[in-house]
Amino acid sequence: MELRCGGVGGQAVGRRMDGDSRDGGGGGCKDAGSEDYENLPTSASLSTHMTAGAMAGILEHSVMYPVDSVKTRMQSLNPDPKAQYTSVYGALKKIIRTEGFWRPLRGLNVMMMGAGPAHAMYFACYENMKRTLNAVLHHQGNSHLANGIAGSMATLLHDAVMNPAEVVKQRMQMYDSPHRSALSCIWTVWRTEGLGAFYRSYTTQLTMNIPFQSIHFITYEFLQEQVNPHRSYNPQSHIISGGLAGALAAAATTPLDVCKTLLNTQENMALNLANISGRLSGMANAFRMVYQLNGLSGYFKGIQDQRPGPGVSSLAVSTHVCTHHVAGWVALEASGPQ
Repeated sequence: MELRCGGVGGQAVGRRMDGDSRDGGGGGCKDAGSEDYENLPTSASLSTHMTAGAMAGILEHSVMYPVDSVKTRMQSLNPDPKAQYTSVYGALKKIIRTEGFWRPLRGLNVMMMGAGPAHAMYFACYENMKRTLNAVLHHQGNSHLANGIAGSMATLLHDAVMNPAEVVKQRMQMYDSPHRSALSCIWTVWRTEGLGAFYRSYTTQLTMNIPFQSIHFITYEFLQEQVNPHRSYNPQSHIISGGLAGALAAAATTPLDVCKTLLNTQENMALNLANISGRLSGMANAFRMVYQLNGLSGYFKGIQDQRPGPGVSSLAVSTHVCTHHVAGWVALEASGPQ
């Protein structure tokens, strides 16, 4: 995202972390001296970080939601014969044809309600932690360790808000789900399983997201240094770095994602097949059940929805770039002329 001087129509100034700047040509505006064009200005308030993060999170989840619905179904351990899919495109086409045009979007409202505050806290924590830790660990540049720690700490806050939304969302995404609205799903889960049901997969989610975010941010920052060492305005560097970093992180954590889906959905047919009465709890139990029913291949169900492939990589990469630019636009509007 590009921060501009004197408003949206002013001269562009790409800001680098080492304090240098590249003028867009003849503009009469001052460079702040130490800004990275990808980040919000250092003068940006906490509310600016949170607003940018919330908008970026809502946009990302909204655009990717149909693909996420397919992933949830493809991670089912014992799917109904009518809900067996071989590709993302084929799955979406079949779902729309047999269950209605809006079916892949069921549960989107609760995801948006959770994504806003969750990403607001995530972005605010990440940006502030990254800046603080980089100053402590690496005074004159960018520390991969600092980026990884900042991403991990931000994930703790993010998942505390997002986990209940994930439970409701995934139960509504499942084939032949009895839940027709988010409120009815929340009430049913609360009444029949208690508050703990909304956090049954929290430890698994953290176990998955902390390495995911660490791998993602470390890889992203490393690749950015390789393809765009001066941090000049170069959207292609975001496409390359973001796409590869996200694919690597997602592939590495797919087994944990499968277990998280099982704990969230409490898939009845799978539980019956494994002769489990009551509810499944605990990451270790989920790992054992996945292996019992599907073997080693079960840990990689739905991986085609998380790695680059036809139709998926372009959407994921476009979303990555859009969220960065939305955050930049919000920062520009909130912080005023630089």
